[in-house]
Amino acid sequence: MTTPAISEVITTLAEAEWLFDLIRTEDERFFPEWRTGLPNLFDIEKIALNELRRRYLYQRGDGYLSEGTVMLILISPLLATAGFFDPPFKVRAQESAQITLDDGEETLQGRIDVLVLRHQLWIIVIESEKTPLSVWSALPQTLAYLMANPQPEQPSFGMMTNGDDILFVKLTQTDPRQYDVSRVFAPLISKQELYSALQVLKGISRLIKA
Repeated sequence: MTTPAISEVITTLAEAEWLFDLIRTEDERFFPEWRTGLPNLFDIEKIALNELRRRYLYQRGDGYLSEGTVMLILISPLLATAGFFDPPFKVRAQESAQITLDDGEETLQGRIDVLVLRHQLWIIVIESEKTPLSVWSALPQTLAYLMANPQPEQPSFGMMTNGDDILFVKLTQTDPRQYDVSRVFAPLISKQELYSALQVLKGISRLIKA
C-alpha cells in the first residue's frame, strides 16, 4: 500500500469530488452555521479583534506574510478569542492525517496546520509569502483532510485562510457525502468582516460542544 501526499494526488476540486464521491450542495439548510443564529460578540471581544486587525495590517503593510506569521499574529489569537484553547477542546499543530481511498489500494497522507479536537475543526493556512494564492486554492486538500475525520458520523468543519481572506467549509459523510462553503470573509477590508468570522467560529464551537 502506497502513501503519497495528499497535496500531490489532489490538486483540483474535481479530483477531490471524484476520489471521495463528494457532492457540493447549495441547500441553505445544510450549512446554516455561517449565516444564521450567530452568537453576539461582547465589547471586549470586539476590542481584542480591533487590536488583532491593527497588528495584522501593520505587518501586512510590507507585503505578503508567511504561513507562520499569519498563524502567529492572526489565527492563533482568533482561535483563542473563540474559546478553542479552553475545555473541552484540545489543539494540535502540524497534525498528520491519513485517509484510505474506497478501493482500499491507496492511502493518502498529509499534515494539517491546526486540528481542534474533538476532531471536528481543521484550520488550513495557505502559504502565500512569495506567490499570492486565493483562499479557494486550499479547498481540494481541505476536503481530503475533512474526510480523514475518525468520527465520520459527525459533521466536519474547516477554515481556510491566507490571512487576507477566510473561507469556511462543512462536510458530512452520511450518504450522500456532501459539502458546502461559506462566503469569503475579508478582514483586510473591514473590521466587521473579522467580527463575522469570529461569530462563525463561536457558532461552530457551540455546535461541537453540544
